[in-house]
Amino acid sequence: MWDYKTPGIPDEYFERTEKVPITKEEIRTIQLSKARLKPGFTVFDVGCGSGSISIEAAIQIEKTGKVIAIDYDENAVELTKKNIEKFGISNISVIHGNAKEKILELGKADSIFIGGTGGDTKEIVQLAQDKLNPGGRIVIGIILIETLYSVLEILDNLNFDSIDITQVTISKSKKTTKGTMMLARNPVTIISATKT
Repeated sequence: MWDYKTPGIPDEYFERTEKVPITKEEIRTIQLSKARLKPGFTVFDVGCGSGSISIEAAIQIEKTGKVIAIDYDENAVELTKKNIEKFGISNISVIHGNAKEKILELGKADSIFIGGTGGDTKEIVQLAQDKLNPGGRIVIGIILIETLYSVLEILDNLNFDSIDITQVTISKSKKTTKGTMMLARNPVTIISATKT
């Protein structure tokens, strides 16, 4: 389905529903680059939504690595499973449940992506610190200012360094009857850091 090693699978390739969010293609590529993935890595995708990050991470870490996708929304879990099947990916496990509970049951990870968490982002970041291997990377996608503030506050008290904050605003073209216009999407703040 996707025969390229480079990230950036077009959004329209994924199965989608109105009820389940997707990390948009351009944001996804930046988040993947911030994770610094390698073949053989173990990756957690917390708040996996449509599974777009899980799919792209699985391609990057190759069959020797594994992705564990977690979401509390049954619709998201089913959609992620559909996308795994659609792309023919075999190294992703999907877990349905509360990330704050499920992450405690998991082993160690080399990279952890944190997306839609239903307001628990700060607590999940704290738990993720204990699950990351030394030198492991955390990548957090944030759309709310309040979440940004709480995550920055908690990162200062945890064992992370190389903290990078990048805010991205993407505009995409749209054909109209008179030509092409650019439509802006919501800004996303991406925080990435390395566990010391």
